[in-house]
Amino acid sequence: MRLMIKIASEGYVPFNKINKHTIQGMLYSFLKGTKYEELHRKRGFKFFSFSDIFPANDFYPGKKKTLIVSSPNYDLINTWYNQFKRNRYLYLSDEPFKIDEVKKFSLPLKNIFETGSPVVLYKDNTRGTYVSFKRNDDLRFFLSRLKENAVKKYNAFYDDEYDMEEPLFDVMQFRKEVVVKLKKDMDEFDVIGTMWKSMKKLYIDKDNRKFYKFLMDTGLGEKNSLGFGFVNPKKEGK
Repeated sequence: MRLMIKIASEGYVPFNKINKHTIQGMLYSFLKGTKYEELHRKRGFKFFSFSDIFPANDFYPGKKKTLIVSSPNYDLINTWYNQFKRNRYLYLSDEPFKIDEVKKFSLPLKNIFETGSPVVLYKDNTRGTYVSFKRNDDLRFFLSRLKENAVKKYNAFYDDEYDMEEPLFDVMQFRKEVVVKLKKDMDEFDVIGTMWKSMKKLYIDKDNRKFYKFLMDTGLGEKNSLGFGFVNPKKEGK
């Protein structure tokens, strides 16, 4: 399930003043006073992701922009929906933004995904290194880690023992590798991720539809709750 939030700034705000930690903190702030108010303290998967704010340019007074949040936890989306509907403003980096529209919706499952934010995978979690094609990590390693992470998240959410031997995707179209600079408090650090034009499963049978729908809602790869791995279904040929 998805939540669309349309916002408009009160004044000029440089686009680079708003980052993924800023958006994540705002989302957590709207869970205060609900049964999810401690979600930010939970260890492990949070089971939600969010898009980059778009269009990706500076904020000007009255110009609307959009943020989309997705989650397989429909109750969590409903909670955010109710919280945003009760408020006229949200704050990003202490800047006020008018909440212009809030809408819940679901998207039909397709056999092709495209990334709306970079897919991030750790190569070595203990050393904080990420999978990077520019550092000669290969596609086979990427897909292996991506599937391992996806199955682990699914089983954690549904308390299941689902497994799959086949590849997670059969055909993939690479767009680019990116380095996202994040700042939290006084610390700055880089996160390496990849963007994909398409990630295609040739055929999703009925036994796997629930799994792929889950991935569409929770996001691919790691750091989903920080706005990485957000994906959209894509029609063939687009």
